[in-house]
Amino acid sequence: MKAQTARQLRKYHQYIGLFFTPAILFFSLSGALQTIGLHENHGGGPPPPTWIRWMASVHKDQRVLRAAPPKPASSAAGSAENGNHADHDHDHAPGGHRDEGPSPVPMKAFVLLLSIGLIGSSLLGATIALTNRNARRPSIIALLLGVVVPVVLLFL
Repeated sequence: MKAQTARQLRKYHQYIGLFFTPAILFFSLSGALQTIGLHENHGGGPPPPTWIRWMASVHKDQRVLRAAPPKPASSAAGSAENGNHADHDHDHAPGGHRDEGPSPVPMKAFVLLLSIGLIGSSLLGATIALTNRNARRPSIIALLLGVVVPVVLLFL
């Protein structure tokens, strides 16, 4: 590969990476929160914070949370008895864990490490890209577009 082609590819890689960095950070964090179940109301306790439910809604449904807060567990149990299943976790026990099969803990630990790795790697990559003085302005533009474009798309 020619040196000039390699430089062009690195430049495209930099701008594409910067454009997607905000989304990678958002989805890594929201995925980690969902992996440990912070977006759900467990056992009729207090509902999760609105910002976590909002992030989960964007992550899972690609839309802004507009629904009412989750209903208490007693209401969900009543609707399940009537045959109305609000969620699609039919094969899960009340605690959110499968009744049989391997433990989800090792995979959850891996997903959490993956989230931490993606967040760290994205922040390092953005830092490295923004320290390149020759491409700082287009790098900042790519990063800002990576914030603005998904927010605009979310509200269309």
